[in-house]
Amino acid sequence: MLGERNITKITQFILLGFSDFPQITALLFVVFLILYITALTGNLCLVVLIRMDSHLHTPMYFFLSNLSFIDLCYITSTVPKMLSNFFQEKQVISFVGCIVQYFIFSTMGLSESCLMTAMAYDRYAAICNPLLYSSIMSPALCARMVMGSYIAGLIGSSSQICALQQLQFCGPNVIRHFFCDMPQLLNLSCIDTFFTQVLLAILTMLFGLTNALAIMISYGYIVLSILKITSAKGRSKAFNTCASHLTAVSLFYSSGIFVYLSSSSGGSSSFDRFASVFYTVVIPMLNPLIYSLRNKEIKNAMKRLQKKII
Repeated sequence: MLGERNITKITQFILLGFSDFPQITALLFVVFLILYITALTGNLCLVVLIRMDSHLHTPMYFFLSNLSFIDLCYITSTVPKMLSNFFQEKQVISFVGCIVQYFIFSTMGLSESCLMTAMAYDRYAAICNPLLYSSIMSPALCARMVMGSYIAGLIGSSSQICALQQLQFCGPNVIRHFFCDMPQLLNLSCIDTFFTQVLLAILTMLFGLTNALAIMISYGYIVLSILKITSAKGRSKAFNTCASHLTAVSLFYSSGIFVYLSSSSGGSSSFDRFASVFYTVVIPMLNPLIYSLRNKEIKNAMKRLQKKII
């Protein structure tokens, strides 16, 4: 009973962010603000463009518009709080705010993982079964795949939040990061976190390894189909339809794996924090560029939209 009375429940956390770099605070703020505005503009423009142009009402661009929407929510879950903390004397976040931030961040991240798999299947159907593509990738199936991605992400993040709420925080409340991430929260818990760690391992298997394996299998069939194409022009065209998605998938998984393996101890060095910027800020900014720079249909749609506006 005495031990229970001595436990002080934590109601807020301190986000250190990049406060250990006071000399470049203004520079970091400007850089992250530019990255955030660029990401918002690029993803929002892509969503609007795909909605407005009937030529882009195809399965591939339907998935792409949802990817941009996810990236908008994903980056907004962390960056505004980080930017507001740069010039605040007390960089605090309430326990509820921390839970909500991680819930949105996790939901969008897990949903994006599932959506990447759906997009890989779309590319598989387009290249391996081109004659049946329209019937395979029906609007109803595309809608179910997107809805399934959101629901899976919601279930996965909800299970983490339920486990997180069972933990007790009674010691230090300093998070050496710029947002509430699970490894740092587990490190601050004053009770055993074995169950939560097992849950995270299961979710990693389900969302990380399973989706990555499904994507690799899809691209295995895609590569075999491309190799069967006799003309060099045909092979190049088929490869170009997958290049953007393959680039985005590689960046998404490689950055996530690198950061979470490097911070598996629950700590967060300065290197870990700057590395985290890549998958929380840079990748959502790069995705619209990756999918539009070499995409003639997107460029043509932008030209048509400009003519309408003018």
